[in-house]
Amino acid sequence: MKRRKFLSVAAAGGGASLLPRNATAAENDLPARVRGHLDRALAADSPSVVCGVIHGAQRYVAGASQDGPAPGGRTVFQLGSIGKTLTATALARAVCAGTARLDSPLVLPPAFPIPRKGSRQITLADLATHTSGLPSLPANLLAKADPYDPYAHYTLDDLAAGLAETPLEAEPGSAYRYSNLGFGLLGQALAFDDVDAMLRRRVTAPLRLPDTTTTLRPDMASRKVVGHLEGEPVPDWHDHVLSAAGTSVYSTADDMLRFLGAQLHPERSPLRAAIELTQRPHFTADKNLRLGLGWHLSTSTDGRTITWHNGGTGGFSTCAAFSRQSMTAVVMMVNTYSEESADAPRPVDALTFALLRELTKA
Repeated sequence: MKRRKFLSVAAAGGGASLLPRNATAAENDLPARVRGHLDRALAADSPSVVCGVIHGAQRYVAGASQDGPAPGGRTVFQLGSIGKTLTATALARAVCAGTARLDSPLVLPPAFPIPRKGSRQITLADLATHTSGLPSLPANLLAKADPYDPYAHYTLDDLAAGLAETPLEAEPGSAYRYSNLGFGLLGQALAFDDVDAMLRRRVTAPLRLPDTTTTLRPDMASRKVVGHLEGEPVPDWHDHVLSAAGTSVYSTADDMLRFLGAQLHPERSPLRAAIELTQRPHFTADKNLRLGLGWHLSTSTDGRTITWHNGGTGGFSTCAAFSRQSMTAVVMMVNTYSEESADAPRPVDALTFALLRELTKA
């Protein structure tokens, strides 16, 4: 693995609409439908895969593996950028509580210069909708990075220095440009140097997501699968500064189904108002893509709104998508890094959307 290619993984995240044009025919029962997509994930060189589904009143989790035990609902994977939706939920809670405003400018301690372009300042809404104009990564992140753990070395002092040399690529609020840096700064704006504890207090604890965390507890380590890149085992990612972007978050299919269940039924959640706010469109990128807070909103061929986010670290790829109109949600996690090609999405993304489409038509 060449260093340059591996480091390019650090900038990976959500992108253009992933909705498939056509769905394949499938069997009538949910386990058979899921099994077919698990088999396709293994055929696409995933060492192992787990898939969780909510379909009306049904909840189902199943996994498959090339070799050894199949992962299940409590098997731990790195989540990647789906973690941004947790940070967005924390922002929405602060807004609903009256302690923050979406149109408030980004504020950090004086040592951290906020990049500017034009007269308009970056707002919290800009960060949560990828419209801040910030690049994907700070200018100085990769120069000294370990290619197998590219965020681990980065400190708050590095961030302060990097912001001073990081120009905006567009005026704030004017264009969609996916930014890990933007979400990392959003977390620091909400809880400077206390981001991980803040996410636990505001989001994962109230929603009962015990295994969604940046801290790999001993009991979680015993349930975690090893990440892979091009067939080789690779280390997990660690991040102490930009973790609000999801760069070092772990989770399980069981936790993600609880999270997606709250998205489908906010009225049953203690975070109802915040969840509704995250799903509301706040920026239109183009005719195929609108942005909630953290979430991407696309329209399926039958006119339904599909709310989604995908993610990846150096050894893991994930995707979650749901339709409130059909009360259906799908999450899929594989323990290998993959990337989209010029004419095709990542396999985990294509399979997640294909299964969601099949179920919404069922």
